[in-house]
Amino acid sequence: MRGRVLVVAGSDSGGGAGIQADIKAISMLDAYAATAITALTAQNTEGVFGVLPIPPEFVRQQIEVVLDDIGADAIKTGMLHAAPVIEAIAAVLGERAARVPLVVDPVMVAKGGARLIDPGAIDALKQLLIARAELITPNLPETELLCGREITNIADMRIAGEALLALGCRAVLVKGGHLRGETVSDVLVTTAGERIWESPRLATRHTHGTGCTLASAIAAGLAQGLDVEGAVDRARAYVHRAIAGAPGVGRGHGPLDHAHPLRLGGGSDD
Repeated sequence: MRGRVLVVAGSDSGGGAGIQADIKAISMLDAYAATAITALTAQNTEGVFGVLPIPPEFVRQQIEVVLDDIGADAIKTGMLHAAPVIEAIAAVLGERAARVPLVVDPVMVAKGGARLIDPGAIDALKQLLIARAELITPNLPETELLCGREITNIADMRIAGEALLALGCRAVLVKGGHLRGETVSDVLVTTAGERIWESPRLATRHTHGTGCTLASAIAAGLAQGLDVEGAVDRARAYVHRAIAGAPGVGRGHGPLDHAHPLRLGGGSDD
C-alpha cells in the first residue's frame, strides 16, 4: 500500500465530483482512500438539486475512527458547507493529525453555479483550515471570494496567491481554468517562490469534478512522499488525460475518465 489519504468532503450522486471522484483518483494513483462524508447531494451533470448536511458530531466521528485505526499520510478537504462542520474538523485534526499534510480544496460553488458553502463559513475556513494547510487549491471564483478581488490575468493570480499565502498556509495553487484563452495556466505560490504550469485547453464541456480530482491526486502524491511541486506535476498530467478521455455521459458538465491509467497501461508514475 502506497500512501493513505483521508478525504473529508461531500458526496456526488452523479459520481463525477466529490467523494466519488476523490476515491477514483486516489485509487488510480496507487494510494489508499478513506473518507469522512460532510454532506449528501442529489446531483447529476446538469446541477445540484438537493443537499443533506451530515451533523458535525458524526463528521468528527468518521474522522476519529479512521485515524485511530487506518491512519493517514495526507488529508484532503473538499465541500465543507457550514462553520460548525469546519470547526469540528479543525478540532479533531488538531488533536489527532496535527502533523499530517493537509490539502484544502475550498469548494464553494458547483460547476452549474449552485452555492455549496454558507457565506458565514468562509471566515472559519480561512482561520481554522487554510491557515494550517500544506496546500490550498482554489479556482478563480473561489480565489476571488477568498481574497475579495477580481482576477483577470496571471499577474492577478500571483498577487492573489501571495495574499492567500499570508493566511498561514505553506503553498497556494491558483487554478486558471476560468480565464479565457487557448492555454490553461496554474500558478503555485510558496514561501520559496513561484512556478507556473501551462497546458493546452481542451475543447470540451466534460470537466465536472476537475477540482476535486486534482486536489485528491495531489494529496495522493504527498501521501506517497512527493514534494508539492512533484505532486502537482503528476496530478496535472493525470487530470489532463482524464479530461481528454472523458466518457461523454450526461447532458450537462460531464465527468472525467478517472480510470484512464488502466487503458493506457500506465501506473501511478505515468
